Amino acid sequence: MNHLTDLPLELLQREPRAQGGSPWLLVLMHGVGSNEQDLFGLAAYVPAHFHVLSLRAPYPMGAQAHAWFQFTVDTNGVRHINVAQERASREQLERTLAQAQQELGIPAGRTVLAGFSQGGIMALSALLTQPQSLRAAMVWHSRLLPEVRSLQAPVEAFSGKSLWISHGTYDNVIPLTSAHTMREHVQALPLALDYHEYASAHEIRPDELKASMQWLDGLR
Repeated sequence: MNHLTDLPLELLQREPRAQGGSPWLLVLMHGVGSNEQDLFGLAAYVPAHFHVLSLRAPYPMGAQAHAWFQFTVDTNGVRHINVAQERASREQLERTLAQAQQELGIPAGRTVLAGFSQGGIMALSALLTQPQSLRAAMVWHSRLLPEVRSLQAPVEAFSGKSLWISHGTYDNVIPLTSAHTMREHVQALPLALDYHEYASAHEIRPDELKASMQWLDGLR
């Protein structure tokens, strides 16, 4: 087995179920208040040629509860993030990804970052700021950080990249308008966008999971 050692972030891993060929890498990132066990439950549905890593966010919130960064919400719904924590998490993610790619022998061109809620923020932020380090991103029920816009890579760097965005039409944690904002932002970039809305709350429904895994399996 390819046991990854001493990576910057704690993780769980599943090796590819398909032997031979050219394996891909899928990195999963959970939402705020959860841990690496959460999305690792999706590994059974991930296409067989993927090596799956499920990461633990670095900031403890309580027993088995972690966050990529802390934030507050005003009474009018405006969110304010801990900018230093977000930047530190993004840097730790970059180092973790680079080390995992090196140890597994999987290049950026066969790497996908995926995340739910705050983990989706991390996946989208990585795609927008470090597109050379991955092939695609999957963003479930998430949002675009205004703080990341100024850090975005040059437009031409997104050529050949792919992005999945899905959201719940009655998401009561991150409103659907956040998904619309993401869609409008990335439509100006030369990447392949797959955008979907589901009749759901702040959750990944079975039909959404099935469709996103089919999209993942179709990446080349």
